[in-house]
Amino acid sequence: MAKSTPSVDALLFDVFGTVVDWRSSIIAELTEFGRARGLEADWAKFTDAWRGLYQPSMEEVRSGRRAWTILDVLHRESLDTLLAQHGFGGLGEADRVHLTQVWHRLRSWPDVVAGLTRLKTKFIIGTLSNGNVGLLTRLGKNVGLPWDVVLGAETARAYKPLPEAYRAAARLLNVEPARVMLVAAHNGDLAAAAREGLQTAFIPRPTEYGPHQKVDFKAEGDWTYVAGDFGKLADQLGCA
Repeated sequence: MAKSTPSVDALLFDVFGTVVDWRSSIIAELTEFGRARGLEADWAKFTDAWRGLYQPSMEEVRSGRRAWTILDVLHRESLDTLLAQHGFGGLGEADRVHLTQVWHRLRSWPDVVAGLTRLKTKFIIGTLSNGNVGLLTRLGKNVGLPWDVVLGAETARAYKPLPEAYRAAARLLNVEPARVMLVAAHNGDLAAAAREGLQTAFIPRPTEYGPHQKVDFKAEGDWTYVAGDFGKLADQLGCA
């Protein structure tokens, strides 16, 4: 149930997991890629391992041990590591580029496009993601996401949950943090946003990590809104 809150000007969305079903999308693409080239692997485990390198690769940048590097580059490096581990080191450059760009072609959850379309009638809507701008722009265009603005990690030169990732998004929109709401399926992301003064909305995606998901089944904080999907959030926010 919604609380009495300040007005909201902008809704910014976590993308991987909240807006798009990255795991099923990547498994499907890798399975087809492997079939076409006669490559055999447990593509679900490969996908989970690829995602498993996501946070460690960003932490190298967050910590300052590595200079600023966009997510497309980090994804490619992680892919190269996994291909070598699986005996696919001979895969050519064109195939490696194609596979890296699977992150540009992820499918959205069923409620997303219709829900965003309703939310757009009342609010600025956009991304607040660790993805880079090129990745997020192509992903949005492929899926038909009606963003008003695409803010990638390089617009802040900071990966969530660093405070600057949230502060920069509000600053770039010329909006006070209290009038920005982060919509996410991840309690940790929302907690970091709340610490920077943003409003928050939790949307559960209980199959994001597949059948063995262990986190983020329900709201675990005092979030401004909790809704079952984007359509229900639009209902709560009074969108037609």
